[in-house]
Amino acid sequence: MTGALSGLVTHRYADLEDARLHYVEAGEGPLVVLLHGFPQFWYMWRFQIPALVQAGFRVVAPDMRGYNLSNKPPKVSDYQVELLARDVERLIRACGEETATVAGHDWGAMAGWVVAMMHPERVERLGILNLPHPHRFARGLLRPAQLLRSSYMFFFQIPSLPEKALGASNFASLRYALRNEPVRPETFSTEDIDRYTEALARPGALTAALNYYRALFRRNPFESRRLLQRIEAPVLVIWGEKDRVLGADLAEPDRYWVPNLRMERLPDAGHFVAEDRPEKVNALLLDFLGAPIRVA
Repeated sequence: MTGALSGLVTHRYADLEDARLHYVEAGEGPLVVLLHGFPQFWYMWRFQIPALVQAGFRVVAPDMRGYNLSNKPPKVSDYQVELLARDVERLIRACGEETATVAGHDWGAMAGWVVAMMHPERVERLGILNLPHPHRFARGLLRPAQLLRSSYMFFFQIPSLPEKALGASNFASLRYALRNEPVRPETFSTEDIDRYTEALARPGALTAALNYYRALFRRNPFESRRLLQRIEAPVLVIWGEKDRVLGADLAEPDRYWVPNLRMERLPDAGHFVAEDRPEKVNALLLDFLGAPIRVA
């Protein structure tokens, strides 16, 4: 897969005023922007990029700000969700397009939710993988079971200590999580895990990744409420139900906020659903986009 992917994608940079994003691009046709989550980078979409290109789409998959080869703003406030969404909106325009389908996983899905609310004119369709709608997530954190599942986010609020803990022994704790969270033991190869940890080992990258969580917890709740807007674009939510971090009860958003919703639950997948069950995710994405289901 790695060799075929390296021959398919072109590496580029986009200067977006306060952020310089590295991204890979492949294919021609309607634009699809793929947004990764923690602790990954563009490479998490290695199974989806060939399938989308084969189906006739132009794919752009960035390293989100702070990750891998993108620049790493120094302040916690540089990672507020509005700025993540603004990066996506500007990236679409930097690619010479007015609109795109946006699909995201984890933090990339959070950016997807927010860009669809803040910049609805840019988002034709929205794909969400294992990240609740912000309204559902805020309510979920009031429940003891989900609060316990999300306790790691509170640990991440401590200055410096999480960086030391996660980076210790060549990212041993993250390596353990990537080996054991997925449903299929072979989901992540040693090469995959090495690539993720090498990207996080870049100067400033781990702190930047943790600053996503820190910025989220430092938000004024009233500001967060002002972000909430109905998303009229078609939305596909794909949810791996064996997610150990996010309860399956958080998967389906309130229809008031997402009236044009398609909900797909995968009982045999975990949090890293795009890598855990790539063939199923590819088929669902292509069907959602109205393309022939031709998985590479």
